[in-house]
Amino acid sequence: MSQTELIHRILKEHWGYDQFRPLQEDIILSVLEGRDTMALLPTGGGKSICFQVPALALGGLCIVVSPLIALMKDQVENLRKRHVKAAALFSGMTHEQISNTIDNCLFDKDMRFLYVSPERLKTDLFRLNLQRMPVTMFAIDEAHCISQWGYDFRPPYLEIAEIRQFFPQAPVLALTATATPEVVIDIQDKLKFKKHNVFQKSFKRDNLTYYVIKEQDKNGRMLRIIHRYPGTGIVYVRNRRKTQETAEFLRSQGISADFYHAGLDGQTRDRKQQEWMDGKTRIIVSTNAFGMGIDKPDVRFVIHIDIPDTLEGYFQEAGRGGRDLKPSIAVMLYDESDIRELYRNFRTSFPPLEFIQHVYKDLCNLFRIAINSGQDESYSFDITEFSLQRKYSPLEVYNAIRLLEKTGAISYDEGSYSPATLMFVATRQELETYESDPRYARAVPFIQLLLRSYSGLFSQNVIIDEKEIARRAECSSEKVVERLHYLTRVGLVDYQPASSLPKICFAMNRVDESRLFYDTSFYTKRKEVAEKRLQSVVNYVQHESICRSRLLLAYFGETKSTACGKCDICLSKANELVTKEEYAEISEQVRRMHSTCPDIKALVWKLAPLYNEEKVVKVVRRMVDEGEL
Repeated sequence: MSQTELIHRILKEHWGYDQFRPLQEDIILSVLEGRDTMALLPTGGGKSICFQVPALALGGLCIVVSPLIALMKDQVENLRKRHVKAAALFSGMTHEQISNTIDNCLFDKDMRFLYVSPERLKTDLFRLNLQRMPVTMFAIDEAHCISQWGYDFRPPYLEIAEIRQFFPQAPVLALTATATPEVVIDIQDKLKFKKHNVFQKSFKRDNLTYYVIKEQDKNGRMLRIIHRYPGTGIVYVRNRRKTQETAEFLRSQGISADFYHAGLDGQTRDRKQQEWMDGKTRIIVSTNAFGMGIDKPDVRFVIHIDIPDTLEGYFQEAGRGGRDLKPSIAVMLYDESDIRELYRNFRTSFPPLEFIQHVYKDLCNLFRIAINSGQDESYSFDITEFSLQRKYSPLEVYNAIRLLEKTGAISYDEGSYSPATLMFVATRQELETYESDPRYARAVPFIQLLLRSYSGLFSQNVIIDEKEIARRAECSSEKVVERLHYLTRVGLVDYQPASSLPKICFAMNRVDESRLFYDTSFYTKRKEVAEKRLQSVVNYVQHESICRSRLLLAYFGETKSTACGKCDICLSKANELVTKEEYAEISEQVRRMHSTCPDIKALVWKLAPLYNEEKVVKVVRRMVDEGEL
């Protein structure tokens, strides 16, 4: 069987598709030829299949490096549903969970994928065991994180090049949805590609139209867009409070809407997301926490009420519209205060270096972590309480934590929902000894119930449901939790209760805070790159002469694109003149409707679906200037 026939068989068997999307097959064959490969595919371009299919074709184990814990969990779950064995190592797991996952990758010949966070690459435990694993390829997701010019540079990503030496024959596939030309080159250099090899799909989206509208009454404009464009939509805002306020406003106007942010517990987020995916909720109002890994094809509009921090972020979020290739719009609403707010947020997002070091020291002291210890320890964390006790600004603490994450010292999971898990750490022989001891006779029926209810408890951490166990044991959930904690204390099981609280995880052992930024140029360079990206966003928003699509494409290195003819700038050029015939027709409609609709805003709104909105506005303004209205 040829490689082409093999990958088509795998695609059909596990995903049910007959054909690959554009570029997918070329990327997969490049990897199977043993070539280091970079895939630059826009949001919704099918990046995961580009590494999952060749990994299954190669056999052995594929190491997938990703900074997104939620996406790791989601992909592992989806692979398991397709009867493919996969596991993940990320911040917040217990020592037992980490050890068990590593053992599975070492001894289970059917294990095909191990997802790891970049911080994991630095640990001695992982490196020592990695060398014994049957690794056949590496997949680097969100590969822009390895570039110092990338918008989310993370030093731990640099460790990838170091671990390549253990598997010189294993090809590397680097994937990202957004990268400027200088980042594309830097990624390949940092990953030590044997030869530059890039597959890039054009970022141009002919079915997606971009608008930037200066607007004081954002809610009013948002309503007009929603009424004008039937179908599903996403509204992005900057903070959690605003997600709820905006969703409540839409519901008050009779529109089906819900809100979403990382602070909600996992079950609530899953429910809200699924209701939107199923069409039960028409509009989801969210922070940028929403959308990663979601592939809903029929999104007709994406509205940004607040300006995003980067064009990379905006492009990904706007790109969630129109994946079915039908017409969709991406609208950014702004006023001058938004520009000022953007600069203010930039200044606060880089607190002084000394302050960041103080926050790190205080975190270590809070959780009683000594120098040279603490790696892989995780703790629930209340940022408000922590800030109040130390008289810090919660916002400055938050930004300090985010910068600490970039150094690889800690990770901070805001929406950390973890289901309850259970594993027997005692061997079957030790358990038999325990069960035969008269002192523990009362616990034996409960232990036997657990073993009957769940399989695999001796080999892995199994997700459990305390309520279901309580139903079977004919007792309360509280009693079940109490018994599980008891079995943990006596050393029989490792029980991890469900949790939805934010977590701080120490990705490496504590160091003296002065060594955190051993090279202060890291902090300075981060600030310079962020400021450059901020200016790119402002330039995009305030530009008045070049097509929006061309501006975005040029930012990502596509400099020869043509004007879309549909965005606000293209339309404003086309509508600079209103013909006599158009003026006569529109002004007649205005006169006829004005007696029953004296409010000019409402008048324009009613006429906008019939005529180009800019032309209606020009006609109304002229009629006002000439005293007709």
